[in-house]
Amino acid sequence: MKTIILEIPEEKYEFFIELFEQLGVEVTDEMEIPEEHKEIVRERIKNSNPDDLIPWKEARKQLRFNRP
Repeated sequence: MKTIILEIPEEKYEFFIELFEQLGVEVTDEMEIPEEHKEIVRERIKNSNPDDLIPWKEARKQLRFNRP
C-alpha cells in the first residue's frame, strides 16, 4: 500500500473526503491528538516558567533542519 499526502484548498476539503470515502479509501486525520498527550502539554504549560522561554525566532536559529 502507498501513502499519499495532499495539500488541498480548505473549501475543497469536504469534497475530497466524500470522494475518497465513495471510492472506499480509508481517510485518516493525522491531526488527531490523544487526550493524554494534550493533558501532558497542558501540565507542562502550567508548570513552565515564562522567564525560561525563548521566542520562536531564537529557538529556530538554534535548531538544525535536515533537508533532502
